[in-house]
Order: sequence, then C-alpha cells, then structure tokens
Amino acid sequence: MRKITLRLLTKIPTKYVTTGLILIITLFIYGIVGSHFIMGLNLIDSIYYSVITMATVGYGDYTPHTGIQKIFATTLALAGVALLAYVFNIILTSFQEKMSIYSKGARKMKAISDMDDYYILCGYGRVGKVVFDELTQRNQNVIVIEKDKELCDSIEESDTVVVINEDATKDELITKLAGKKCNSAIITTGDDVSNLFIVLTIRETNPDAWIVSRASKLENISRLEKAGADKIVSPEIIGGKDLYFESTRPHLLKITVRHTADEIFDEFKLIVKHGCTLENIEYHIPGIETPLTREIKTMSYEDGKNYRNYLNTHDDKKQAVDNLYKAVNNVHSHLISGPDRATFDKLVKELEQIEKIIGVNLSNEEIAELTRKEL
Repeated sequence: MRKITLRLLTKIPTKYVTTGLILIITLFIYGIVGSHFIMGLNLIDSIYYSVITMATVGYGDYTPHTGIQKIFATTLALAGVALLAYVFNIILTSFQEKMSIYSKGARKMKAISDMDDYYILCGYGRVGKVVFDELTQRNQNVIVIEKDKELCDSIEESDTVVVINEDATKDELITKLAGKKCNSAIITTGDDVSNLFIVLTIRETNPDAWIVSRASKLENISRLEKAGADKIVSPEIIGGKDLYFESTRPHLLKITVRHTADEIFDEFKLIVKHGCTLENIEYHIPGIETPLTREIKTMSYEDGKNYRNYLNTHDDKKQAVDNLYKAVNNVHSHLISGPDRATFDKLVKELEQIEKIIGVNLSNEEIAELTRKEL
C-alpha cells in the first residue's frame, strides 16, 4: 500500500505542481518583503515571520501594532490558509482519481480472471467495431484494448465485455492477457507498425495463440506473416473486390445446379466456351443458409484440364471431392462473370442439356429452404 501511495503522489499532473510552486514562492516573497519593510524585521526574522504566519502558527513573539502591519499580517495569513487548502485539494483530488483508476483496473483484471476464455481485440476503430459486434452477437468473451478514451467510453461493459483504455503496444499489458485463456487475438489498428509489434509480442508470449491481423498496405502482409500472424486481412483488398463485384453485378450469374463430381469438367468447358469466368463454387449443406465457398477465379481451359488430370491420378483427392459432393447431395452454385446477359442466356440453355439446374440467382435463404426439404 505504501508503494502504491508513493506512486500515486508522484503522478500528480505537472501543471498543478508547477502552479502550486509558483504561488508558494510568490507568497513567500511577498511575506519576506512585507516583513522587512512593514514589520521592520531583518532578513532572517522576515523569513521566520513569513513561515509561521503563512502556516498560521503565530507564536506571538512578533506582534503587529500599526494598522498597516495588521493588514499585512492578515493578508499573509489568509493567503497562506487559502494556498495550503489549494495544494492539499490538488493532492487529495489527484490521489482519489488515481485510486479510482487503480480500483477500476483491479476490477477489470478480476473480471478477466473469471472468464474461462476470451478474445483480445486490439483497436476499436471502424474495422474493430464490426469485429466487436460479430463477437458480442455470438456471446463471446471480449477484451477490448483501445487507447482512445472516447471510444472506450462508448463501449458498454458487461460480464462478457471488458474495456481497457491503454496502448496495446505496451509489452506488460499484452503479455498479461495473451496467455492460455486467450482464444484468439484480433488486431485491427490502422497502423501496420503497431500491428506488427503487437503480433511479435503475442507470439513470444503464447506460441500457440491464433493471431489475426489487419494489414493496411500490401507490402506489410508478408512482414506480418513472418512476425507470426496466422491470418492477415486487408480491408482495402476486400473492399476492392466488393467494388469490382458491385460494378459487374449486371454481368454476374449465380446458377444453382445438381450433379456429381464426374461432371465438373464438362460444365467448366461450357463456361470457358462462352468467355466467362468461374469466380467461385458454393456447396450448400442441407438446411444451412451459409454455404461452403471455394474461390476459383479462372477462365482458362488448361486450368480445368489440369484439375481433371490431377483428380484422375490422385485417388485420395478424387475420393475427397466425391465425398464433398455427396455431403451436399450434389447441390452447389457457381458464381460466373461474363460479358453480357445474352451470353448468360446461351450458357444456361446449354448447361440445361447436361445437368439439372435448380435455379438462377437464388439467394442463400431460398437455397437453404429448398435443401431443407430433403432432410
């Protein structure tokens, strides 16, 4: 307790300490000058008289007699009382504020220790807020570390949410939290240098931690990987892809079909024939709205042929693909980009001749409803 008290007292804001010292020196000079010229005392006695009067001790060995002396002694004593009250008020107020901070910190650490596991979210900006909302919607325990006090104050704390108003780059803080109870550390600050430092610190503390980091610049992705990040996400890249897909929305086709793995290549040949690109494949698990998605992004006939040859020469891989198609009852969707709607119409007509088309541009909700009937 003694050490904590000393630390609190030494952290009184500098501006208050400076103001207090200036006022004390000013009043002390006033007392010495007045004692010498008004009370008629020598320098040593003037210092002595100023101290005992400012401190309201008043031993009575020097007594003011004239009116001007009494006025001087009164102003010196009142100013001394007011100044002492001001200084003590600063000390007590600062002490109480620091004690409150330490008390809040202790409560936060207690709440964290009571959690069975948790996610660490470093940074509560635009990206961090989206991540936070996703975590809280799933009732996950979340520790938010954010250096902006206003942002911290905007977050409502609860049994599952602890907010720490600190800089996540501080070794001591992140080292305490990134232990075995940490499910994952999600780093979403907009500064790649800070993200890199946090990743390094967490990886040194917990070699098994799952670390997901934001990268603002493409050239920093490899650096974050080398530092120990398991997954790097660039909102700028994702945003660019979204902009592209939105710009091509009139020329995107989502076609939901049912066929076995043996018909993959025949289907792909038709897509390539019409100058279209197979963007991805979505596998629809019966009754579940969110599909499994594989990104393809190819319009090369050679890619399709190489994939077919690969499956034909690797029985275990071919078996894995067959099992995937069986798991979804052969129902899957293709997201295809193409030059125009007329091309899509021709493509759909030709695809109908070789496979069963369940629907075109169906939503995931509609597909889930259709597959749910097969359960």
